[in-house]
Amino acid sequence: MSKKKGLSLEEKRSRMMEIFFETKDVFQLKDIEKIAPKQKGITPMSVKEVLQSLVDDNMVDSERVGTSNYFWAFPSKALNARKRRIEELEKQHEDGKQRRVTLQQTVAKAREGRQDTEDRAVLLQQLNELKEQRTKLKSELEKYRECDPEVVEQMRQENVNAKEAVSRWTDNVFAIKSWAKRKFAFDDSRINKAFGIPEDFDYMD
Repeated sequence: MSKKKGLSLEEKRSRMMEIFFETKDVFQLKDIEKIAPKQKGITPMSVKEVLQSLVDDNMVDSERVGTSNYFWAFPSKALNARKRRIEELEKQHEDGKQRRVTLQQTVAKAREGRQDTEDRAVLLQQLNELKEQRTKLKSELEKYRECDPEVVEQMRQENVNAKEAVSRWTDNVFAIKSWAKRKFAFDDSRINKAFGIPEDFDYMD
């Protein structure tokens, strides 16, 4: 025996709307919670959720009076709501058709002058040749970049900085050698050999 399939959300919404349309009455939530399961087969646990979804979609009106909430919906309002929705959809459809026509016209206009003519083929070939020439010129320009005055000045400054750094390290080496000679009475050749310092080690010119 197959298991009975439950109602979908849309089926529950439709059946709950029947309660309002058939009775044309005003209800509190507790009333709907009693009627919906018995008359329309809507599970008690889902009554409040279904009712709220109808209120959110403006299909059911709701008003708080004192401490109680009252709900109602009349066929005339539902009919008008459907008419408005149909009108909105029809307008969207017309707008979509108009946009389609506009796009088709734009595409047709963009294609003008792009036919595969002999002149166009020649121009495209010239364009490709110019692109290749531009690439070669950029490559050639890069070779002569070192002659750029700004680049030359930058290289000169880098050389100055490098020379100053070498001089500082040379100072440090001589200072360490001087300290080692005083501390351990080593001579220069022994210190140079121990630390791999060339015999002709000196400041750069």
